[in-house]
Amino acid sequence: MSIQKAMPTGRQEKTLIGFKKAQSLIVKITEMVKANEYCINIMQQNLAVIGLLKSAHQQLMENHLNTCFKKAMKTRNEKRIQEMIDEILKVTKLFNK
Repeated sequence: MSIQKAMPTGRQEKTLIGFKKAQSLIVKITEMVKANEYCINIMQQNLAVIGLLKSAHQQLMENHLNTCFKKAMKTRNEKRIQEMIDEILKVTKLFNK
């Protein structure tokens, strides 16, 4: 399977910002746990990270469907189309666990 680089710069920047915010919050959560802060406060920050990661995942999926997947559909290569469908189903199943 070939890996394509097709994320437009604006979308890429938005996705990166989401990942960087999540990374920053994870550092904060780690510090909160070490400082033995109130559990509910830690859980709220944890949920914020989960939300950021879900949003970034959604942006990645939308981009994939609008670029790589569309390109594969246009080729009419049944093997490649099925590979793309299988990849999407696999990622969707993992996301929903």
